[in-house]
Amino acid sequence: PVSLPIGSDYVSKSPYSLKEEGGRFLIFKEGRATCPVDFIDRPKFYDHSTEERIPYSKIALLHGENCLATSVIQTCTYWHSGERCQFCGIELSYRNGQTIRKKTPGQLSEVARKAKELDSVQHIVLTTGTVRPPGKEISSLVPCALAIKEATGLPIHAQFCPPSNMEGLYELKAAGVDTVGIHIESFDSETLSRVAPVKAAMGLERFEKAWKMAVEIFGPNQVSSFLIVGLGEKTGSIIWGSKYLADMGVFPFVVPLRPIPGSLMEDVLPPSPETMREIYEAVACLLKKKGLSSSRSLAGCVRCGTCSALSHFEEATDPLTCHPVRTRAEQERAFEIRKEVFVQEQKLFVDTDVDENDAKSVHLAAEWNHEIVGTVRVFPVNNNGHWVGGRLAVKNGFRNTGAGELLVREAVDYVKNRGCTKFTAHIQLENVPFFSRVGWKTVGPIKDYRSKPHQLMEADLEHI
Repeated sequence: PVSLPIGSDYVSKSPYSLKEEGGRFLIFKEGRATCPVDFIDRPKFYDHSTEERIPYSKIALLHGENCLATSVIQTCTYWHSGERCQFCGIELSYRNGQTIRKKTPGQLSEVARKAKELDSVQHIVLTTGTVRPPGKEISSLVPCALAIKEATGLPIHAQFCPPSNMEGLYELKAAGVDTVGIHIESFDSETLSRVAPVKAAMGLERFEKAWKMAVEIFGPNQVSSFLIVGLGEKTGSIIWGSKYLADMGVFPFVVPLRPIPGSLMEDVLPPSPETMREIYEAVACLLKKKGLSSSRSLAGCVRCGTCSALSHFEEATDPLTCHPVRTRAEQERAFEIRKEVFVQEQKLFVDTDVDENDAKSVHLAAEWNHEIVGTVRVFPVNNNGHWVGGRLAVKNGFRNTGAGELLVREAVDYVKNRGCTKFTAHIQLENVPFFSRVGWKTVGPIKDYRSKPHQLMEADLEHI
């Protein structure tokens, strides 16, 4: 399903129109029919009300084909200040009498039960306006999620600002929330400061901490962040930000700006189809390489997909993918593989190969059909751009999959993106030809490491 804008001023300039012809609806472009359109029927649960005579449609709405969505709190602390998000329209529907200010757990569980019964709703989205301090809105989401889960058993998605106290994430999980959205909106710092100053003031570090903890709790592919195209950002920031998120296991949900009538950006034009196609193609390629897919999202906007065409550009993920380890479980598996290779097979170490450099390292993992089969670590030596790689290990039985080469190439890419100017590693002699083939050169004489000859090698960063 897709959503078509009809209420904004820019729609009148569109070459497309929707007309009924011969008993069916068609989309026309400049007077020529392009494709038929089927409308989603008006939800049956809209015909019902609570005992207080509040229409169910003022409590929650059908989004897309089978998603029930609501804003638990329909107001924002910053709405009447100069710090409100310019693209947001959260209080407009409340002002217009289309919804109520705050929904209770009882109201939401009642509506969700009826929507599941009458309209086969399959998942739930809980959003909210921001409160002070940002992130505290989690305390309102938890009881609502708990009531809905008990009433329906449906998968639930919750959206909120990154909290200062991460305990709230565990509370959401315990309440039955399956996926979460922590939305930074833009990775262009100047743009974010202009259109969403409160989020800009939180800082990227706070968002990153929340994303990483959320991935640990809810799992890779079950955490997302909106990235809005058309806020005035540099296009490259969308691509860079998407990769940054994907490396953490966070799904970059790229959407075009749909200017909301009544918002502070109501007169801004949305991005062109050409711009969106270019970005969708680039982000879809990233998702494929990092093993992320909208089809594996359990609930929420990523699963629904109605506000973005990204899913239409996605391809099946490669069987072989590589990413930084994203959870403790992934890191433990990477260390297990290292032990299998360096302790049990090669007997370079007696009990463990873990050393003082692991704590300051970024550990990359290679997956084959979603099973971790290899790992490598990288860490900075100092602040002058020198990084060191090491502990490259691929599980026996998967060494002909290309996992080793992918790990090396991704390690180079990772350190280059973080300002590396010199990348070295001590390589066992039998592996020198392999590293030479993928763009590394020998440096200095051969030296023994743990009674085994090793060659210092350096990556040719200009040509890899």
